[in-house]
Amino acid sequence: MTTKVLICDDSNMARKQMSRALPDNWPTDVTFAKNGQEAIDIIKAGGQELMFLDLTMPVLDGYQTLEAIRKDDLPIMVIVVSGDIQPEARERVKKLGAIEFIKKPVDQSKISSVLSEYGMIGGDDA
Repeated sequence: MTTKVLICDDSNMARKQMSRALPDNWPTDVTFAKNGQEAIDIIKAGGQELMFLDLTMPVLDGYQTLEAIRKDDLPIMVIVVSGDIQPEARERVKKLGAIEFIKKPVDQSKISSVLSEYGMIGGDDA
């Protein structure tokens, strides 16, 4: 079964790097957003199951995006991917509903571990 994944980051390079870090044999349909508002619009259009979300972006940053998802009760799991690894940032995104916080640059084994932990992939899919 294909998982619909949304990668939201204002950096084209970061979006590409994130998509390359997804497990090789995990069937996905990846969509990209350049900012939080684009991500919200895509989620509202329907079908996205998992989003990798940057925190520092124009228009709507990651925190504002998480707040909008919570306010509108949008059905998506969010993993924050950011270079801002301060404990306060980690705590704040968890309170806003993110299931996990991963440090940039992302590592494929870390992504696989998190996806496995949350049942998105099986142990032998990574």
